[in-house]
Amino acid sequence: MTEAYIYDAVRTPRGKGRKDGSLHEVTSVRLSAGVMNALKERNNLEGHAVEDVIWGNVTQVKEQGGCLARTAVLASDLDERIPGLAINRFCASGMEAVNIAANQIKGGAGNAYIAGGVEMMGRVPMGSDGAAIAVDPSVAMEVYFVPQGISADIIATEYGFSREQADALAVESQRRAAKAWEENRFEKSIIAVKDVNGLTILDRDEYLRPGTDMDSLSGLKPAFKEQGEVMPGFDKLALMKYPHLDAINHIHHAGNSSGIVDGAAGVLIGNKEFGEAYGIKPRARIKATAKIGLDPTIMLTGPVPATQKILADSGMAISDIDLFEVNEAFASVVLRFQQAFDVDPSIVNVNGGSIAMGHPLGATGAIIIGTLLDELERQDKETGLATLCIASGMGAATIIERV
Repeated sequence: MTEAYIYDAVRTPRGKGRKDGSLHEVTSVRLSAGVMNALKERNNLEGHAVEDVIWGNVTQVKEQGGCLARTAVLASDLDERIPGLAINRFCASGMEAVNIAANQIKGGAGNAYIAGGVEMMGRVPMGSDGAAIAVDPSVAMEVYFVPQGISADIIATEYGFSREQADALAVESQRRAAKAWEENRFEKSIIAVKDVNGLTILDRDEYLRPGTDMDSLSGLKPAFKEQGEVMPGFDKLALMKYPHLDAINHIHHAGNSSGIVDGAAGVLIGNKEFGEAYGIKPRARIKATAKIGLDPTIMLTGPVPATQKILADSGMAISDIDLFEVNEAFASVVLRFQQAFDVDPSIVNVNGGSIAMGHPLGATGAIIIGTLLDELERQDKETGLATLCIASGMGAATIIERV
């Protein structure tokens, strides 16, 4: 089978996903086009250089609707003969775009792809698409639907994680992210966002709170306690699904959950012939990909079975992985991953994660693949695994190997 290689990976800084965020004036299409242009310019791509652009975004309504991928291609400097495919696997959309592209190349369907994703959460709010699983009672009741924050608290309750453990992970994420920025660890992949006059709008992640400590987090109220216990009483619904639990322990709050941000990321993937044609060297190969479905109520445990599947499919053991990127949707997601595989926390999310820098839904999967590659190169390590939990009960994973 043809090998699929990563030739380049870029991302924008993550801006606060609200009206006073630095990226609020930029549309999803323009932010995506900027990423595509960066990949084109950095790699001297000409003409119909790639087979397709596969682009993830979660809330596919308004300016993020209508096959955003194709619109972004037309708004970019890419050749208009390059088509675009918009996909949605919730939080793993950016990763799934990369995985689909890699598997298309492995199957012989084209020499190269641009894959990634975008989410402008300050412009197109999460949930504004009115997902049936949340708003259709005939579906929601049947699958015991609860919001993701409740699911994160169910994980904490089921697997015995305390508020202190969750807060400690959050503090460490902030510390690592701040150190990564201080040491310019992201400089290979970060592209500054500029306005029409060429003036820089944002050139570093702005959600970070480097002064975060255990004391500052201890004063925050659990974000999902009232939602679970009072209106509309999601805890009761969850306990019907899990009667062995006495009550839901609400440990998550804004400080140990992922931040709402704006951002985009892209990855250039191709076969050997593509690299030779453009005179560029591959940085890594995509060794394996995986996706799974699971219980839609607890919902966010997907990184565990997704990792189990990708390791089994590729004939590898957890000890074969040098570094991990596990999306920090909520602290309990990462704690469960570390618990399940007895993984040393020092090799998980080395440069912090979404708790510190934010989680631009459709882009995050591509972001963490790029971050993982950069860190493998920085540490001169060989193999990395990236994985995300996914709404509605799914998981996805990607294994990359340096070449």
